[in-house]
Amino acid sequence: MTVEKRALSPATRLAQALRFVDAQTGAIIPAIHPAATYARDENHALRGGLIYRRDGNQTTAQAEAILADLEGAAEAMLFSTGISAATAVIEQLPADAHVVVPDVMYYGVLGQFRSYAEKRRLRVSHYAAGNLDEMRARMRAGDTALLWVETPNNPNWDVTDIEAAAEIAHAAGARLVTDCTATPPCATRALDLGADISFHSATKYLNGHSDITAGVLSVREKGPFWEEIAEIRNHQGTVLNTWDAWLLIRGMRTLILRYERATENALQLAAHLERHPGVEGVLYPGLPSHPGHAIAQRQTGGMFGGMMSIIVKGSEATAIDVVRACEVFYPATSLGGVESLIEHRKTVSGEGFPVHPRLLRISVGIEDVGDLIDDLDCALARAGAG
Repeated sequence: MTVEKRALSPATRLAQALRFVDAQTGAIIPAIHPAATYARDENHALRGGLIYRRDGNQTTAQAEAILADLEGAAEAMLFSTGISAATAVIEQLPADAHVVVPDVMYYGVLGQFRSYAEKRRLRVSHYAAGNLDEMRARMRAGDTALLWVETPNNPNWDVTDIEAAAEIAHAAGARLVTDCTATPPCATRALDLGADISFHSATKYLNGHSDITAGVLSVREKGPFWEEIAEIRNHQGTVLNTWDAWLLIRGMRTLILRYERATENALQLAAHLERHPGVEGVLYPGLPSHPGHAIAQRQTGGMFGGMMSIIVKGSEATAIDVVRACEVFYPATSLGGVESLIEHRKTVSGEGFPVHPRLLRISVGIEDVGDLIDDLDCALARAGAG
């Protein structure tokens, strides 16, 4: 009897770091290669294709191979931070290029676009996140070079239809870049939905342990623009360092388990908070009441992740007091780690960023969900929300 062996699932490929086995030692864990330079052979030819650390090395290349496999990408490129990855995309654009970006998105990248616009390096138009009509209206056929989509967007968690955005971008002759940091490629494979470049802050879910900073770009089809991004990374020296690349590999091996648990916890917490008398609103695409729920369901397969925001009843001071009263949630800025975090977003992002004054951003981790629910219940009561 002939038995056809099925293709390995993403969960298996991730857990085994692409069935990694060291050719010399048989080790099943990738090594850490700290070398900054590489000797050539007697003919002055490269021995293994590596020249200098600024281009990457064996450890970084293994992490990039895992990410490209996870994304279904032609290639992935790792950077020292998410901001450095986003900056490389912006730097690749020609002078005076027109770009279309959301009016609310991760404030670090939004700040980059604003800075380049103030210096007249770019022309920037904004659309309301998730609003395809506004997005379409801001595009300029033959002029717009880039459409940036963040979905779900930070910190309001509005959802954008990536397939529809790809059609809008390509009809205008623009490239689509998607930031799906809150729904990593075990949930949303943006390149399969039509994006040209997928961006992630790998600091977050991909690593999942709050012990590195990293950014990654993955491309659907390589071309001169991709080679230019690689050259920018080389010149700026922003390739991910070896130790962080190794930690990223370690973190990705448990990505699906962590993400499933965070989603499970977040669904229970969001449903509880939606009924809480001290909460005015819960912004979480996993709730059926969320206006983008159906699109999020389609794009993530029900893997909505652990990111949500709540609007606390009372005053801005009440919202800040909720954060102060938490004893399980850490009052810290980041997301996607195994530990749960909470922050008053306006305090963190500053006055120039459009955010509700009573919005608390929550990153739900993998702790016992009963402890998380109890901690927020007690914090809301102590702060006098309601």
